Amino acid sequence: MNPGIHFSSSARVTAPPEWVGGIADAGFDGWEVVAEGDYRLDEPAGRERVAGLVETTGLEISVHAPYSDLNLASLNHPILRETVRQVKACIEAASEWTDRVVVHPGYLSPLGKLAPNRAWGVQKDALREIGRCAADHGVLACLENMISIREFLCRDPGELLGMADGIEGVGVCFDLGHANTVGVVRDFLAVLERADHLHLHDNHGASDEHLALGDGTVDWDTAGRAIRTSYSGIVVVEGRSLEEGRRSLGVIRGWTR
Repeated sequence: MNPGIHFSSSARVTAPPEWVGGIADAGFDGWEVVAEGDYRLDEPAGRERVAGLVETTGLEISVHAPYSDLNLASLNHPILRETVRQVKACIEAASEWTDRVVVHPGYLSPLGKLAPNRAWGVQKDALREIGRCAADHGVLACLENMISIREFLCRDPGELLGMADGIEGVGVCFDLGHANTVGVVRDFLAVLERADHLHLHDNHGASDEHLALGDGTVDWDTAGRAIRTSYSGIVVVEGRSLEEGRRSLGVIRGWTR
């Protein structure tokens, strides 16, 4: 397992930047920037804020592309084009600091439910465009598996890998917390060697709680063994607070003893 362990918190995207300094103090190697709120990379103020933090903290960097109000499978063309624009702009900016950018898949809108195959094709084409941008900038855009909401695409490893398959510049991010809400953690662990990026957090299986590792129902003993033997990339702890992040980091460090 690669020693690069990052911390990320979608709950802190409107928080003053001082919190980022605590990531290294908590024992993490890096910060996965959630490019939302005050940390958007397609806006000068957000990009300057992140650039300053990268310089002053010396943290390794990975990036999560924006996702609020966006939909890569939208059959509403202006929404689709804005989604692709924002993801590509994030990748272009992020390439200054990292070669990994996580991308959320889309979901079936009311119109998409009437034409799911068309929505699938729209997303595949959007990912090809995003992948070309990523490849041009030396980045891998990592498509992430989603939570147990029926409308979301890519909730199981077969669909996630199938969506990303054959697209230059596009890889996959396995999120074991998301997988737990769908009941497919073991399915993802069985193909863990195919993961290009990894997100870890816990929950009780019903919703995306983003708890510290060990506070929910994910079997971290089994997951830890699989990660130790089958995965060598960046590990990202997604948490609500750095205190919970520290506890999660303690669990992960225990896998390497």
